[in-house]
Amino acid sequence: MAKKVYKTLNWDFCLSLILITLGAVMSAAALKLILIPNSMIDGGMNGISIILNTIFKWPLGLTLFIVNLPFLILGYKILGKKFIFKAGYGMILFSVLLEVFNNYTPLIEDTLLATVYGGILLGVGCGLIIKEGGCLDGTEIIAIIVNRKKSLSVGMVVLGFNVVIYGIAIFVLGIDRALYSLLTYFVSYKVIDMVADGLNSAKAAFIITDDGKIIADEILKKLGRTVTVLSGEGIISHGDKRVLYTVITRFEVSLLKDILNEVDESSFVTIFDVSEIIGNHIKHVKES
Repeated sequence: MAKKVYKTLNWDFCLSLILITLGAVMSAAALKLILIPNSMIDGGMNGISIILNTIFKWPLGLTLFIVNLPFLILGYKILGKKFIFKAGYGMILFSVLLEVFNNYTPLIEDTLLATVYGGILLGVGCGLIIKEGGCLDGTEIIAIIVNRKKSLSVGMVVLGFNVVIYGIAIFVLGIDRALYSLLTYFVSYKVIDMVADGLNSAKAAFIITDDGKIIADEILKKLGRTVTVLSGEGIISHGDKRVLYTVITRFEVSLLKDILNEVDESSFVTIFDVSEIIGNHIKHVKES
């Protein structure tokens, strides 16, 4: 039984890396072959990297990795090894691919078409990576950390970063290119919303298990989320069950799966969308 679970986890992890690889290829192609040739930028630290590349002519892939590296280090202890591994793998591959695509001819030269199709391709690529529990941009890591501490949504924090970045882009690229870039951001954001259920969407999780204390403690410790424990009874087993209820972000779904796989792989969990949250579902856990 243990070997079967181990093989399943290995296959799931390998499939996750394959999808992150595909997402990185699509995102790099969108930037290097569509958006950048048309003087448009992405948001977040990737946008800052493109601005630095435009001003100083530094290698884009290397600049992007160096700019994002502090955020990976910062998120290592807070977000867990697996999340940071996936994020780091995606960022490194993304940086390498940006340099590889230097040798290819731009796909689209029309600005309006580049805005739409570049945004779509970028959104699908980023959405795949987010869906698999990774990210391509350091601001997303900061947004997750802020979300846990201050109850601000991930999407709200990312948007705040991007407002500043696109404001800077006005002085570097011109107001028309900055506005086209902003339009691209909204296109890609809506596509991410379809692929990965949105950056700021909340998820409610019901977990049915025999003993919920260990799982609840791990969720509080690793995710900083409160857990409500309810009593239940199995119809077939006729045994006492514990039903755990918690609210998490889309980014934390993969982390919750990791917790359940490590603590109790026999637990049963359902996850569904939450349209609105009233009140505080976050506890501030003291760092050990």
